[in-house]
Amino acid sequence: MVSKAATVEEYLAELPEDRRLAISALRELVLQNLQPGFEEGMEYGMIGYYVPHSIYPAGYHCDRTKPLSFVSLASQKNHMSLYLTFGLADTNRRAEFEAAWAAAGKKLDAGVSCIRFKKLDQLALDVVAEHIRSFTCEGYIEGYEHALAMSKKK
Repeated sequence: MVSKAATVEEYLAELPEDRRLAISALRELVLQNLQPGFEEGMEYGMIGYYVPHSIYPAGYHCDRTKPLSFVSLASQKNHMSLYLTFGLADTNRRAEFEAAWAAAGKKLDAGVSCIRFKKLDQLALDVVAEHIRSFTCEGYIEGYEHALAMSKKK
């Protein structure tokens, strides 16, 4: 479900109460662990955290008018999603993330960069917090550019 909300507050207001509480709690966790430089706003009909054009003018390679996405939160039709864009695409980081998630005793329902959940307690919140905290804007941009360069070599 893609939202037409223009602000994070509008997005949260349109959610059913149970989802609003879960997404709001996850939003607070992201905000508490986000390194300086990243910004919050609406992207692709979801709450997004991204590297703004003021820091990375090149933007997202598929649409240079968009900032470089980092994390997104969404309420979908059958579940909620936490997108850890590019962070889980790195094989080593993903293996560490999955090992930490398993050690937390949680079942991971994940795609390439998306974690699906129906209730907040299904998430290993400490693992999510550490993952988000581990990225600086500069380090994230470096990893992103490295991934782009590697994909061009293939």
